[in-house]
Amino acid sequence: MTFVSGDTDPSASSGSGNRNPAAPANLLNQVTFNRRELYRILDLYGRMVAAGEWRDYAIDFLRDRAVFSVFRRASEVPLYRIEKNPKLAQKQGAYSVISATGLILRRGPELDRVLRVLDKPQLAYAR
Repeated sequence: MTFVSGDTDPSASSGSGNRNPAAPANLLNQVTFNRRELYRILDLYGRMVAAGEWRDYAIDFLRDRAVFSVFRRASEVPLYRIEKNPKLAQKQGAYSVISATGLILRRGPELDRVLRVLDKPQLAYAR
């Protein structure tokens, strides 16, 4: 078995009783979206795909933040990034939506409120 520099053998004993021996050490220090957060983000993504606005996405779990990027085409830069940064939870809010130019469109402590900036206003079609 070969390992990339910095990776550890998952079956090797780490000497710490609170770690999952099946998970590599670098995965334990990552920020992730929980199930409810992913459900909400993917719900918005599905609606935008159905509307023809978005076509692809990518998810990155980094040490300091989790990022959900949406694309119009896979070969382009992301249209928007939905980020979760727990370090900002007590200051500005853990969630933010960032445009392709780097402009923070909305930031806050509640994911639903932050994602509203991406929801297209529903026009009164039911008249």
